Formats: sequence, C-alpha cells, structure tokens
Amino acid sequence: MTAATSPAQPPTERRVSGRVGSISESATLAVDAKAKALKAAGRPVIGFGAGEPDFPTPDYIVDAAVAACRDPKQHRYSPAGGQPELRAAIAEKTLRDSGYQVDAANVLVTNGGKQAIYESFAAILDPGDEVIVPAPYWTTYPESIRLAGGVPVPVTADETTGYQVSVEQLEAARTERTKVLLFVSPSNPTGAVYDREQIERIGRWALEHDLWVLTDEIYEHLVYGDTEFHSLPVAVPELRERCVVVNGVAKTYAMTGWRVGWAIGPQDVIKAATNLQSHATSNVSNVSQAAALAAVSGDLEAVARMRTAFDRRRRTIVRMLAEIDGVVCPEPAGAFYAYPSVRGVLGKEIRGRRPATSVELAELILEEAEVAVVPGEAFGTPGYLRLSYALGDEDLVEGISRMQKLLAEARD
Repeated sequence: MTAATSPAQPPTERRVSGRVGSISESATLAVDAKAKALKAAGRPVIGFGAGEPDFPTPDYIVDAAVAACRDPKQHRYSPAGGQPELRAAIAEKTLRDSGYQVDAANVLVTNGGKQAIYESFAAILDPGDEVIVPAPYWTTYPESIRLAGGVPVPVTADETTGYQVSVEQLEAARTERTKVLLFVSPSNPTGAVYDREQIERIGRWALEHDLWVLTDEIYEHLVYGDTEFHSLPVAVPELRERCVVVNGVAKTYAMTGWRVGWAIGPQDVIKAATNLQSHATSNVSNVSQAAALAAVSGDLEAVARMRTAFDRRRRTIVRMLAEIDGVVCPEPAGAFYAYPSVRGVLGKEIRGRRPATSVELAELILEEAEVAVVPGEAFGTPGYLRLSYALGDEDLVEGISRMQKLLAEARD
C-alpha cells in the first residue's frame, strides 16, 4: 500500500484529563520520598523535606485507637461528615484553644487537612473565581484551587517583611473576579506569624470587599517566645459567615499518618462540602476518628513538650544557617520550618557546577552533601530553600554542618 492510499492516522488521544494532568506532584512529599529511597539504599541522607514531627503519637491516643479496633460498631460505615461525638469535641476544642465558638453542625471531619482545603474551595468557588494566595505558599494550596475551578493569584512577600503581606499588596491584587483570600498564620513554609493588629486589618479589608476567607490554623499551637496565635474570625467576628477555618490533629499531636482534619464554617458551606465528601470518600476511618477524639478531648501536655524541642531546634538552625555566606534566614516565629534566601549563593561555582536556581542548588546539596531540602520554586518563590526542623537534634546539626561545609566552597 502506498503512502497516498494508507489509512489516516487517528489523532493523538489525550489519556489524562487536562484538569488532573496539569497538577504537579507534591514537591515536599517527592523530596521526602527521594530521601527515604536513598536512605533505604544505604546512603546516609538527612532529610529536611517533610513537615512531620519526629515524635510518636502519644500513648493515650494510640490506646483509644486500639480500643476502637476491638469495638464492632467501629467496623461499619459512620456519618460522612464525621462522628457526632468528634464533631462536638472539635467545637469544644476550638472554643478552648482559640476562643471561637461554633456548633457541631459547623464542623466537617475530613481525611486530613488537604481534603478539608480542597472541599472548602470546591464548595465556594465557581469556574474562574480568583483566590488571593500569599506567597511563599504551601504547595497544595494553588493545586486545590485549580482543581476546584478557581484561579490562584499569588501575592509575594520576602524576608525583608518577615514573609508577611500587607493590605496594600492584597488590594493591588484584587479584581472583580476575586472571591476568596487564603490566610495562613503560622505559615508553612516560612514560619511567619501575623500579630492581632495585622490580622484585624486584613480581616476588615476582606469584610469591606465581601470576600470569603479560608484560614489554615493547623500550626496554631506551634508559636515561640512572646509570639501569640490569633484566630482570624475571633479577631474579626463579623467575618464568621464568610470564613472557613481548616485544622487537624497532624501537627499538634504528631498524627500525620492518621489522616484526620476538619473544616469549620457556615452551615450551608459545610453541608455542601459534606455532600461532596459523601461521594468522594464517605466517612473518615472510624479508628482514626476515635484517636482524634482522644486527642482533641485531652490536654496539651504532649504538644508543650514538642514545642520546647522545636524551639531549641529553631534557634539552632537559624544560627547555623546564618553562618553560611550568601544565606539570609529570618527567625521563624511559628510552625517548624526555616525559609532561608540562598540568592547570594546562586551562580557561584561549587564542585565544578554553578547552580543558577534553587532547584539546581537543592539537587547539588542532595548529591554532594546527602542532605534533602525543598527548593523555593515549590512554594512560588525561587531563590529560597525550605528546611523542616522537625527532626532529631543530632541529625539537624549534622545536616546543616554538611551544608555549611559544601557551601563554604562557593566561588565567584
């Protein structure tokens, strides 16, 4: 058969939808997975990638889960929005910890904070709605917004302002399509914490322009020194009917693998998000819900111990990073991350290479120093690295010492 008479080739089939195909892999989980794979292969890699406490879940929480495993009623489906006793306990915990009074009907229990974030955006956004996202931002925020049909609009702050955006910057980014402000304090990846006056200014700006606010409070208990956490709907109570609060047990109780988060918001939004969850995943694991009930109903002694360790590590990592020429690291006031600028190192020769981006520098650090860090590109701000200090003191010192030795070789 000649070329002229051969059958026409079918058009190339797109096998993955554009909506899902455009999503990037979680950079933090990817770095953590690579570090763990290298360690499994015998490499002495030290990982600063994942935001995961290195402490075990407290025993009384584990005991509650074991008891739930043996209880036949926990072997069955439960309400998609969460078991009633857990939703009530989350409402009580929210009043206790942040002074925000809500009812159980305002609470949706989700499979971790990520599901709470996505379902909240999905319940609020229509296609094309814009969400203002302060940057540096956690990698999941813009992807959740896009999945929900929205458009993330980054507003960037840098180390000169302690990574905190101003009302003036937010206003400059606002358009007629703006529907939601994402607000995070304490922040992942920077550890920035806004004071009450700043929160009030931002909240009243959102109120003035009839915006929704999604505020992520998962690091509420991890603040240091004289820094205080303030919940936005407490600081600006008039916002409560246009505000969704996301939280969970992962960071406070060292329960990242248990996958229990929640969203708190107006009943119509929570009902819509619950309907979505009823089709997506049904209920959160009953055993994990029993563990979460024990966690939020208990005291905060375990987190106080963790906070003491994190504070010590925070001061150590900032001091050691500051000793590296070309690196600038503001002291984080919350969470458990340092976010140094490494722009003063980029372009310099290190072991025969000249990393031009923080991605290339992170690759060099992993290959040459066997230390895993996350490049700032993952958080919307090239030229930075994120290092979690939720790892043991000895590993922290050893890992930063390796970086110091490697980057000391940098030459123009």
